[in-house]
Amino acid sequence: MHQKSGSYRWTICALLFFATTINYLDRQVLGLLKPVLEKEFNWTEKDYSYIVMAFTATYALGLVVFGRFIDRIGTKLGYTISVTVWSIAAMLHAVVKSTLGFGIARGALGIGESGNFPAAVKTVAEWFPKRERALATGIFDSGANIGACVAPILVPWILGAYGWREAFIITGAIGFLWLIAWRIFYEHPDKHKKVTKEELAYIRIDDEPAAQEAAQEAAPIKWVHLFKLKPTWSFIAGKFLTDPIWYFFMFWLPSYFNTTFNLDLKKPGLALVIVYSAATVGAIGGGLLSSWFIRKGWTVSKSRKTALLISALLVLPILAARFATDMWTAVALISLAIAGNAAWSANIYTIVSDMLPKKSVSSVIGIGGMAGAIGGVIFPLFIGVILDYYKGIGKMVMGYNIIFVVCGFSFLLAWLVIHWLTPVMKPVEIPTAPK
Repeated sequence: MHQKSGSYRWTICALLFFATTINYLDRQVLGLLKPVLEKEFNWTEKDYSYIVMAFTATYALGLVVFGRFIDRIGTKLGYTISVTVWSIAAMLHAVVKSTLGFGIARGALGIGESGNFPAAVKTVAEWFPKRERALATGIFDSGANIGACVAPILVPWILGAYGWREAFIITGAIGFLWLIAWRIFYEHPDKHKKVTKEELAYIRIDDEPAAQEAAQEAAPIKWVHLFKLKPTWSFIAGKFLTDPIWYFFMFWLPSYFNTTFNLDLKKPGLALVIVYSAATVGAIGGGLLSSWFIRKGWTVSKSRKTALLISALLVLPILAARFATDMWTAVALISLAIAGNAAWSANIYTIVSDMLPKKSVSSVIGIGGMAGAIGGVIFPLFIGVILDYYKGIGKMVMGYNIIFVVCGFSFLLAWLVIHWLTPVMKPVEIPTAPK
């Protein structure tokens, strides 16, 4: 009944989708311009790695800082500051004149971009009932995949028509267009004139009794206290064990197809388009899945756990990639794994808002995001050791097969840890809000 009374919340979801698309567009520009910038500034691979590390380090740190910051000041202002910082940082790449300058600009970009996911997940918690949160998260999370696909088309065109400096300026400026829309169309649902009473009632359908809600929402849970809660560790474990797999899919799959199936990376490849498009399908499909379970009458806990388990099982077929004798069989198996990865991502974000008060959601998202980023630094070291060894003995594909085994089982391990820490996903009980 409530669903048909209004749909403004999906306008907000669209804003989150476009913000995430821009977020990934801006972070992809440097990698696409790397060949040009190497010649311009005489970069070595070591120089470039330092620039990349500057982004990774500040992004990991920024997730924790921005998460808490957004819980304190709210999503509207928090998102505004985040996008402003990363858009300015993106444009500043056009004016720097040294490797150090790029490192500083990249570090600033990492700080600004780290606010996107804490702000977006918190916005979903404020604007959607639990039965729709996974779907809304899957939709905005799919923006990451769209951004990664748009960049290879847009950036080379700008480079050819104008130059590399203009590529940074134009893509960075897109964020300010989004900011105008955000400032015009966003407000908290309790205050928004476009939200009907019926839609607000539907958004709040899962809310706790007013007295308990008031006590828990008075202030964010003390940061140190968050680490005493099992739901926090459940999210940390889930992100630490699975985020690195997505980094592998993003940065090493092109090389895998090149070395294993002689894919020409200088030309648009249908294989990679199919593989990365599967992430969008998985993100939205994973969100729909747990929402469908809830609509069937399942508890939120059972719905999330089942959706996460199905997502983990979808990754397992990547183990069979070692037996693939042609590229398209490998594409099918890896696409299924990437779809499962994306479906997992759509659901794991929602377990935070399922179990913790809204004013602490961004803090925990930031903490878990940092854990995932740390895993994203450690796993590539393992990948490098494995691939270097097998490359040295002329059996590169064997190295990838070992990595596929790790990828295949990591999500099941994460699911078991989450189930062990939180057998039943339910809101944490906090008698009074810590000051």
